[in-house]
Amino acid sequence: MNNTLNKKTPAELVKNFVSDNKVILMFVVLSIVCILISGANVSYVAGEVFSRFGRNTCLVLALIIPCMAGLGMNFGIVVGAIAAQISIFWIVHWGFVGVPGFLLCVAMSTPLALLFGWLTGMLFNKTKGSEMVAGLVLGFFAAGLYRLFTLYIMGGVIPYDDPNLLDRGFGLRNAFDLTGNLKYSVDDITFLTTASVLGVVYLLYTLVVYLHGKKFGEGVDTKKFVMQLIAGAVVVVFGIVGKMIPFVATKLGKNRVILADAVMLLAVGLLVYAVVLFIKNRPAKGTPAFNKVLKFAVLAVILFVTNMIPGVNKVYRSVRLPAMTFAVIAFFAAFNDWLVNTRLGQNMRTVGQNRSVATSAGIDVDKTRIIATCISTVLAAWGQLIFLQNLGTFNTVQQQDNVGLYSVAAILVGGANVQKATNKQAVIGVILFHTLFVVAPLAATELVGDSAISEYIRMFFSYGVIAVSLAMHASKKGGKKAKAA
Repeated sequence: MNNTLNKKTPAELVKNFVSDNKVILMFVVLSIVCILISGANVSYVAGEVFSRFGRNTCLVLALIIPCMAGLGMNFGIVVGAIAAQISIFWIVHWGFVGVPGFLLCVAMSTPLALLFGWLTGMLFNKTKGSEMVAGLVLGFFAAGLYRLFTLYIMGGVIPYDDPNLLDRGFGLRNAFDLTGNLKYSVDDITFLTTASVLGVVYLLYTLVVYLHGKKFGEGVDTKKFVMQLIAGAVVVVFGIVGKMIPFVATKLGKNRVILADAVMLLAVGLLVYAVVLFIKNRPAKGTPAFNKVLKFAVLAVILFVTNMIPGVNKVYRSVRLPAMTFAVIAFFAAFNDWLVNTRLGQNMRTVGQNRSVATSAGIDVDKTRIIATCISTVLAAWGQLIFLQNLGTFNTVQQQDNVGLYSVAAILVGGANVQKATNKQAVIGVILFHTLFVVAPLAATELVGDSAISEYIRMFFSYGVIAVSLAMHASKKGGKKAKAA
């Protein structure tokens, strides 16, 4: 009886879907309209969007943990970006290049980002309920101090005589060309090398989890452990041996992977994973386990079929993907998912839902919030390094200015709100936001005939997204309270 009463009609399901995804649908419609108006080439748009996706997604994923901990959208990730930029100055000065230079940047920026994150967390604990405003103001304040440091103190107060860095005898140069230093240091790592690295990381992670379980007497599945070791070893061997096989080396041995090849590889991987799950669990039809297997199999078929469509395949073949950069994005997303399932992650979730309940449960609320802020700041520092090595140029004065703004706008476009954000929303948001970022200026130029308006259009959409998304969230929250009353 209850099932009959609770069953919703198709019209109600559609209405709920539209209500829950208003911002996403609005941007989908705007993007389609702008593409039609501008007459932009789809291959060009796809190439630009994927390029921006690889460049910006790590920064957007850095917003998820503090949001889960009740800190809202962390505009304070600007301080993480500043930590990354400071490390780059030293790398350029010392002359490190490529992957070693990038890894040294990571090593130098991490403790600095932790310090900045700790100070930011202390500020957030003093401004509970107004963290977003505090983070926004902090970003402006930090940018001001950063400009004072880079444009006057360096070389002016602190003696510094590197002609490659200084401008006018004091203050760092207004811009750096990272060509020959860090440009494409991650992007140029080949797919096969990426596979080997991922395989080694997976083996180490599997070993650590197994040893941790043995040490603390937790249930460990030896058979599963062995299978995981074999899977990791296969990936490592594939990355090494693949370089010796002409066909594989031709397809996957370059520093960029054609999207069409990546889609086919993903389809095969999903299909193999679905078959393994089915053989391992033998799920009965209609069970959640069976539906999971079916979902992966259907997704694999969809990817395969779409790749066979001539028009779609042409677009796919016009896009080149940096393998390691996308692997780093996957690592960020996997880290977020992993953290949610740890005790610390559950504490963060409890703090985010209700601080009073968290305190009653014995959770140190202030400490948990500081840890969440530190994690976000470190991820933002790493994300800014990924951004700059891909961009290849570095504006000393203004590079950090829009980090928080664009990242927050992107994740809000994906359907996130100040209380809940997920990896899925971050990915959707980056794709939609940057699609509109690419085509809106083209459409505006087509309508008014002035290309100079493009930057104003971008800023309009960035601030507009935040305003509209927050207004919709407030309206939805107010509606729920009214129903509860």
